[in-house]
Amino acid sequence: LPFVDSERMGYYGLSGGGSTGLYVAPLIEQYSVVVSSAAFTELIHKTVTSDNPFSAAFFEMYQSSEFNIANTFGFAKLAAMIAPRPFMVERGHLDAVSPGEWVASEYDRVQRLYNSLSIPEQTRIEYFNGGHTIHGVGTFEFLRQKLNWTGT
Repeated sequence: LPFVDSERMGYYGLSGGGSTGLYVAPLIEQYSVVVSSAAFTELIHKTVTSDNPFSAAFFEMYQSSEFNIANTFGFAKLAAMIAPRPFMVERGHLDAVSPGEWVASEYDRVQRLYNSLSIPEQTRIEYFNGGHTIHGVGTFEFLRQKLNWTGT
């Protein structure tokens, strides 16, 4: 569309949309920044475990039946395919999708990659006191900075 600035397009997804961004953004280079909200986790453990209440086995999730997912890509590997573009995770402490430890562990892999590429400022995680929702505080700041956006 003529009003879209093709140099400043981003993807900000919540829940299933946050997961979708991880799968789609590596293929769409026009996304100059990607945010995954309320979705980022240690996906393989979540998908294959059956002894944890956070397991996909106890949720009605379309991802839980993805063929061969445990032998393909976890979310950190998908985020690695987004690099060196800016990437952010938004995580509510009360989100019932995954325990915070799974999120932190998976995000640590992303942070180490961005550090090794000497671009640590291109990734961030924001934790907030809330649930399965968009928080939009540090994330909007990140988007303004990475998209060079001055609007409200």
